[in-house]
Amino acid sequence: MRLPQARLDQVLDRFHQVEARMGAATDGAEIVRLSKEHAELKPVADAVQGLARVRAEMADLEAMADDPEMAAMAEEELQALNDSLPGLERDVALLLAPRDADENASAVLEVRAGTGGDEAALFAGDLFRMYSRYASTRGWRIELDSATEGDAGGYKEIIATVTGDGVFGRLKFESGVHRVQRVPTTEAGGRIHTSAATVAVLPEVEDVEIEILDKDIRIDTFRASGSGGQHVNKTDSAVRITHLPTGIVATSSEKSQHVNRDKAMRNLRVRLYDMQRQAKDLARADSRKSQVGSGDRSERIRTYNFPQGRVTDHRIGLTLHSLPQILEGDIDPLLNALIAEDQAARLADLEAEFS
Repeated sequence: MRLPQARLDQVLDRFHQVEARMGAATDGAEIVRLSKEHAELKPVADAVQGLARVRAEMADLEAMADDPEMAAMAEEELQALNDSLPGLERDVALLLAPRDADENASAVLEVRAGTGGDEAALFAGDLFRMYSRYASTRGWRIELDSATEGDAGGYKEIIATVTGDGVFGRLKFESGVHRVQRVPTTEAGGRIHTSAATVAVLPEVEDVEIEILDKDIRIDTFRASGSGGQHVNKTDSAVRITHLPTGIVATSSEKSQHVNRDKAMRNLRVRLYDMQRQAKDLARADSRKSQVGSGDRSERIRTYNFPQGRVTDHRIGLTLHSLPQILEGDIDPLLNALIAEDQAARLADLEAEFS
């Protein structure tokens, strides 16, 4: 892709404007805003400047081709730069392509048992364990918000906040219906059962203003369910907040009612913000033939087939025969393929813009 020089110059001009303004600004809020924009623009500006240096060096080497003593060396160096140029231009194009504003955000992870009864709850537990192990390998922190255990193990529903750099950007394509095909331990006949669990990954964005009016919410307290014995909650400390205009419900079941109220309100804001995101995602998907993350949470996105030890992501037609490793948290091969597909779509959009 040949990037228009005017667009590259525009990026550098804005970067230099922000740098100059940062040196003169005295207002705290403006300094914070400029610092954030500077951090976002710097990788783009560095890549654009790097590309400009390579192009300038190539022009110099082409000029040296007329010098008999320098021609052979110049040709060799020019070939090396020519080989590296497409990769550099692609890197710059990806940085210029429209990107998710919430890419670097932490996230709320929700896993719920779907069709399949006890087996679905067990599978929901397997998925949550998979994501927990993956989070651990990346140094992310997981904080449990609420959980309802299944009768035979696993979870009917489990919600947790995953905190770290780039959580949402890595996990956002996990939202959707995950299907499992396996023989349940309770199945005497050895028949394969199919059950499902739904996953939702919501960005947790702290600086987004979502107005929630007191008249629009109902707050209920209830006794949190535990695993029995000493873990039973004997007080009505769990909190459920219902947003009446949308019907969105947020809960938290820590021991402190005050903590639960704050957590539930935070989660409600996350869900209201995500509702806005989904509307935008669906509108964008309507204008694109292929959309990896369409925002359609009812879409069946992946099948985990135990008898054959394979995992298939239906959105990109990828099948991996490494089911045990994936369930142990080795999901980068899936995530990297999904991210690459999304990058290709974003580059196509950018190319259409320039053509």
